[in-house]
Order: sequence, then structure tokens, then C-alpha cells
Amino acid sequence: MARVESDLSRKRRARKMGRILEETHPDAHCELDHETPLQLAVATILSAQTTDQRVNEVTPKLFARYTRAADYAAANRAELEELLKPTGFFRNKTDSLMKLGQALVERHGGEVPGSLDELVKLPGIGRKTANVILGNAFDVPGITVDTHFQRLVRRWEWTEESDPVKIEFAIGALFDKRDWTMLSHRVIFHGRRVCHARKPACGACTLAKLCPSYGTGPTEAAAAAKLLKGPRAQELAVAAGVDPDLAPAKAMVAADAP
Repeated sequence: MARVESDLSRKRRARKMGRILEETHPDAHCELDHETPLQLAVATILSAQTTDQRVNEVTPKLFARYTRAADYAAANRAELEELLKPTGFFRNKTDSLMKLGQALVERHGGEVPGSLDELVKLPGIGRKTANVILGNAFDVPGITVDTHFQRLVRRWEWTEESDPVKIEFAIGALFDKRDWTMLSHRVIFHGRRVCHARKPACGACTLAKLCPSYGTGPTEAAAAAKLLKGPRAQELAVAAGVDPDLAPAKAMVAADAP
């Protein structure tokens, strides 16, 4: 008969895993390149159904051409669509950015607001995007429930919820508010580099002893280490007590699932 974990035990286990994630991914950060709240809002909207890497390839030219909310509001649709085409769903994204620019000009003097209530009223911005903006542009703690975060917290049995908003509140109750933004980055980093959707690197994971889903992926060190991704793949192997030579020297980060 499976052991039922109490709420207190789950909270303690989750926090211990959170501390291990902090040690495992000291480089965790928002992987969307940006310098301003507007740039981050735009990049986050563009990241839907594509990878951060692809967005970062498109935004330098985009940000050089469109520097203010008013620029998006008055954009030439065909020109903007052409710039956004590599990100996929470019017509919908063009529409979102133009409407976002218009709303920012009309309601907020062209500035991105720094509150959740105001952000989620803007075109193209839901709770996930709002929390990304709050945490990384305004230093307001927020939990970003993207596909990686949702998959991992359920795999780790931090929550059984499947609705993103319910997941956000459930995980928020396990951790101090001040930790929410960085926790999100670390979980997402782990999902992209170690705990993959189809075949997680269980045998090369620092969370193995605390993970109720250990064994979902290969547990043998040599097979698991080959699955590690990112520029720190060999360091991740060392952190898990695995021979770094078993990990790829230059492992690309796995594509961000839509």
C-alpha cells in the first residue's frame, strides 16, 4: 500500500528539493534576452509555441526597430509579420503586439504596469506572462507555470493539480514568497537540462533520492548522463555524483515544449 505523504512532509521535501535545485543550477535566470519591461513583455508573448533561443534570434532586430509601445501600436502589419515569422503563429503574435502597444499607450502612458491585476488585463498577457514580467522586470515575486514547471511539480508530487492557476497557488503555499521567482527559473532549468518530458536523466539527477518518480528515465549512470543538456552538462553530472566524462561536453539545451 502506497504511503500517504502529509502536507507537512510534502512541504519539507519540496523545500529540500528547492535547496538542492539552488545548488544544482546557480546559473538559473530568465532565458529571454531583454533590457526593459516592454522588451520582456514582447519576448514572452513571442515565446508561445517556440523556443527561447528562437525568440532571442528574432528580438535584436525587432527591439531596434520598435523601441516604444507607440511603435507597436502604429506598426505596419506586413513588416511586423515578416520579422515575427520565424517564431511561428506570427499573424496572431503580430495582432497581440499591436494591440498590446495600443493598450499601453491608451491606458498606461506607454509604460508596462507593475501589478498583476493591470498586466492580465492587457492583450496577449495571461498570468504566466504577467508573473514572468513581475519577477524579472519589477522584482515582484511570481511563480511561472510553463510546461516544464507544470510537468515537474506534478512528477515530483508537489501537487496533483493540473490547472496552471491552481498549480501556482499550490506551489506558492510550499515556499516563501521571496523565493518564487528564482524557484521558477530553477525548476524550468531542471526541466530543460535534466528532467526531460519523455526520458528524464534519473541516474544523473541531484534530486533522485527525493523524487517519487525516480526510474521514469534511465537510472544507469552512463545512459542517464548522455541525456544531460546545456553548457553545464558535465558540471550537472558531477553534482549528481556521476563521472563527467559520461556527459556530453557541449550539450545543447533541449527545445522548450510548446
